[in-house]
Amino acid sequence: MIHTTHSLRVRYGETDPMKYVYYGNYAQYLEVARVELFRSIGISYNEIENKGIWLPVSEYNIKYLKPGRYDELLEIHTFIKKKPGVRIVFEYEIYNHSKEKITEAAVTLFFLDSQHNKIIKCPEFLMELIDAHWKPEN
Repeated sequence: MIHTTHSLRVRYGETDPMKYVYYGNYAQYLEVARVELFRSIGISYNEIENKGIWLPVSEYNIKYLKPGRYDELLEIHTFIKKKPGVRIVFEYEIYNHSKEKITEAAVTLFFLDSQHNKIIKCPEFLMELIDAHWKPEN
């Protein structure tokens, strides 16, 4: 398993009239956390794309438990719990400033060779980084 934590503060423009995080903004929060997970294992999303690999989203599931609110510092925990094949699944838990879990989500992406527009297995350069940072689940 790989686990990282990323924090972000809810900006006013990301909220609805109740000052709750607008539901559509969670996808962007999860993307930021996913990019930071890649960075934490030693590669940027840009580097992956420069190597000819795209990662389109094929599935997005989210459960809102409590609202995130304007000016709260949210903590996003991102997990890869299963080694990738042609797909990679990121699981998320978002906590508010009181350490209450407010959101659970999962996003599935697949590996696409950008030159041939073909689905491929996780490329070796990325699998080596994943293996180097893999820890058994507790």
